[in-house]
Amino acid sequence: MRIVYLTAGAGGTICGNCLRDNTLATALRRLGEDVILLPVYTPIRTDELDVSEREVYLGGVNIYLQQKSALFRALPRFLDRALDNPSLLRWVSKFAVKTLPEDLGALTVATVLGEQGPLRKEVRRLTDHLKELRPDVVHLTNSMLAGLAPAIRRELSVPVVCALQGEDYYLEHLPEPYSSEAFEILRGMAPSVDRFVAPCRDHARALAKHLRFDPEAAAVVLPGISLEDFPAREPRRKEPFTVGYLARIAPEKGLDLLVKALPPDAHLRAAGWVSPEHEPFVESVLQAVDPARFSHFRDVDRREKIDHLGAADVLSVPTLYGASKGLYVLEAWAAGIPAVQPRIGVFPELFEAAGGGGLLFEPGDAEGLRTALERLRDKPEEAAAMGRHGRDAVERFFNAERMAQETVAVYQDLLGRGVS
Repeated sequence: MRIVYLTAGAGGTICGNCLRDNTLATALRRLGEDVILLPVYTPIRTDELDVSEREVYLGGVNIYLQQKSALFRALPRFLDRALDNPSLLRWVSKFAVKTLPEDLGALTVATVLGEQGPLRKEVRRLTDHLKELRPDVVHLTNSMLAGLAPAIRRELSVPVVCALQGEDYYLEHLPEPYSSEAFEILRGMAPSVDRFVAPCRDHARALAKHLRFDPEAAAVVLPGISLEDFPAREPRRKEPFTVGYLARIAPEKGLDLLVKALPPDAHLRAAGWVSPEHEPFVESVLQAVDPARFSHFRDVDRREKIDHLGAADVLSVPTLYGASKGLYVLEAWAAGIPAVQPRIGVFPELFEAAGGGGLLFEPGDAEGLRTALERLRDKPEEAAAMGRHGRDAVERFFNAERMAQETVAVYQDLLGRGVS
């Protein structure tokens, strides 16, 4: 089966969607499927072997200029090609990440319009390339690409699968009227998607409210990760008791809540990228914690990430919103340490499927978070048992192969029913 998977670059940063897409494509190939991972917007960045294609479609510079002026919609292809150069896109991304989502409303609306908006030339170029590739299935990385679905179905007559990967938070926080416009447009595009695939049932319900599809009709494929490079040894208790944080550092991720809940004499290790607009937030966190009890690593590679987790007794990323994947929980389990997470979004489903692996607390409850952390500090044997349970769950279930097998089953169901 030939699958073309459209993955969205994140402006030069490592994001959970890029990691998951790349891991899934790699695992699908290991199952014998013919997978082409095609980047849109910018090249992707991952901490594993990047299996995506070099050429970028709907290049970030191109679509920005074409959305701004009709002049750029008439450029000859050789100039478009120069603007889509991956090296240029990587360079521009260093500055583009400074752009707040609130400033991207018009561009977002132009993108979700697909061929009905100012980016029709780029959509046509993409569909022409897809026709050359002759896929059996086209898989879109998130619903903000659903505007491509009508053209893909018309031009290729193949099933279109669309992942749901947390884009609702971004869309909800666009300024009006762009947020409402984007959701209204996507509601019109949703019927052209043959199957939505969510990383948890909670996220299927969250997007279904906006896009108005039946959440029970969406397939749910819980995330999986590659265990490669994670040591099989059981971690040793650290002195002092060390809490790890592994995620982009932004207010909604809850690092300030974690600082507030940090048990006395515990150490906090945080690793995660910081966008320029959130530097003041980081400064406020630094002012609220004893520097001797806090370490921050801004941009870690895979080896450094695994070492970071290995230096912690427990992981907590106390998000204030319903996270869709929670890959850092799976990575903590792969490292053999328990996780303490809010009872929101994907986390209850991860813990239920694992049968344990840590503790849940009520979202935003600093006292509840502190109580959970102190319990693991004071009961090291229980904490170690939770870590072992988490490691077993990743080996048994939360692995890339299982994720790929369940995704293939979605494709086969659509093809078996003759969906096109």
